[in-house]
Amino acid sequence: MDSIRPVPRTLLRDQAYEAIRDAIVAGNIEPGAVVRDAELAERLGLSRAPVREAFSRLVDEGLLESKPQSYTRVTPVVASDVRDAAAVVGAMHELAARIAVPRLFAADVEMMRSANERFAAAVRTGDVDTALRADDELHDVLLRVSGNRAAAATIARYTPLIRRLERRRFGEGGNCRSAGLHEQLIEACAAGDVDEAVRVTAEIWRGLEGLADGD
Repeated sequence: MDSIRPVPRTLLRDQAYEAIRDAIVAGNIEPGAVVRDAELAERLGLSRAPVREAFSRLVDEGLLESKPQSYTRVTPVVASDVRDAAAVVGAMHELAARIAVPRLFAADVEMMRSANERFAAAVRTGDVDTALRADDELHDVLLRVSGNRAAAATIARYTPLIRRLERRRFGEGGNCRSAGLHEQLIEACAAGDVDEAVRVTAEIWRGLEGLADGD
């Protein structure tokens, strides 16, 4: 029993943050819905403290809005916010591509191919969760190989704002990002063509900025 140690409070905070963030992004907690720390703490099996800390972080990231002594609620999906987030996240992915492409091994490129195959299959069957997870896995290869932690942190912060709109569009019959553009990116990576990889990456993220224009 001596080897069993209390779970660090920071871990509980992170678990609360991830659970609430994912529920908001998935639409399980809808825009405009009021959230209460006591209620969510009970549902998550946590005390109120880590949930409050998660709320603070989600307010800072734009997924919640709060009026002191009044309410905390889920923000609406605002097209201008999504465009701004997509521009920033896209720039970080372009940076990652520029750094990573000269460092890629064949195994890295194959990981991207495999992820795109899962992405395309999921799009065909309307499986939004698998499609977005595969999309993340594909782009995460370049992010990981780049080793740029600042870019990774920026992407992690702003991607949830984009995901909410992506999921909505997917549900309306859209197909998320093009598997064809992914193929172009992969071929550029395989060829070691940095400029082309950056160009295609920029095109992918311009498409997401355009997605917001249709909101």
